[in-house]
Amino acid sequence: MSDDSVRTTHDGAVRTITLASPANRNALSRAMVTQLSEALRAADQDDAALVVVLRADGPVFCAGADLKEAATADADAQAAASRRMLALFRTIVSLSVPVIARVHAPVRAGGIGIVAACDIAVAATDATFALGEVRLGLAPAIISTVVVPRLPDRVASHLLLSGETFDGTRAAEIGLVTMAVDADEIDSEIAAIVEAVTASPAQGLRATKQLLNRPLVDRIDRDGNEMTALSARLFQSDIAQERFRRFLDR
Repeated sequence: MSDDSVRTTHDGAVRTITLASPANRNALSRAMVTQLSEALRAADQDDAALVVVLRADGPVFCAGADLKEAATADADAQAAASRRMLALFRTIVSLSVPVIARVHAPVRAGGIGIVAACDIAVAATDATFALGEVRLGLAPAIISTVVVPRLPDRVASHLLLSGETFDGTRAAEIGLVTMAVDADEIDSEIAAIVEAVTASPAQGLRATKQLLNRPLVDRIDRDGNEMTALSARLFQSDIAQERFRRFLDR
């Protein structure tokens, strides 16, 4: 699969899916979310695939929501965008094979939701993270379904209410990512994990992922409608729209 937003390559049992819109900081535009979901579903239908590696081109892993789209979306379009995002997270956590995130660079908001939905995440120690929705008059509603279960309660309260920036080392300490390594070691660490994962038969991997992620799938299914409605409402608010314009005018 090759297009403007997502690129997929194959190497034996490994599918590598790349966020390939660096000019837009790999923001989660409608095209990005749609094409990423399609790429993941295609991997799920490939009997030869045992693992998916999710990576990104350019100096930003993912900037979160595409605020240019959000600033011009009407209520129906924003509601549809919220549903697409929730469906993307559910696709990742319910995919039959493990998904490994390679986080080499800054990741924000909805991009952190993608990282949290992955089964294993390796970050560069100097990659930066921020759950900054609150600063735009939003709540991390949809991403809470996958991010909050990864974090200790007090840590979640601090990071989601402050919107402060933290690095890959801190992300590993709090359990948001599996590990943090120096940037020049990230590919060798991913390769070692891929080798370990692909040494197991498919049926064991699939069954183990299913049992591990059942609570996440249940949470998405239980809270999804409420969270998408909350997200869409806040994105359409006057305060958020003004903050979007201010951000885009910088």
